[in-house]
Amino acid sequence: MAENTSTRPLTMYGIKNCDTIKKARKYLDAQGMDYQFHDYRADGVDAELLQRFMDTLGWQALLNTRGTTWRKLEESERNAVDNPAAALKVMLAQPAIIKRPLLCAADGSMLLGFSEATYSPFIQEK
Repeated sequence: MAENTSTRPLTMYGIKNCDTIKKARKYLDAQGMDYQFHDYRADGVDAELLQRFMDTLGWQALLNTRGTTWRKLEESERNAVDNPAAALKVMLAQPAIIKRPLLCAADGSMLLGFSEATYSPFIQEK
């Protein structure tokens, strides 16, 4: 997968049918922000991009252990995710297990999750 070469200042990563993604997109649209949406399911996610996210945010932050996808894993699979390499492997195999939304700015800064309180200052800087 190619690196994002969009001239847009922001890229949102996630899954389009996620309720939190819908709220975050609605907020950005209401603010008149120009952004690109990258759907993990439709557009894919590769190890290099995911590693960049992990290097910045940490694998524990990116791994959504509260969602349905995590709970559907066998207990042995969940127990095996105890290091960056194992987390990378499971996130590549199951992109829905990646916490979302992930908002990335052209300057490399990232914001994980959504709340108006955190988005407002982040997008004002961009």
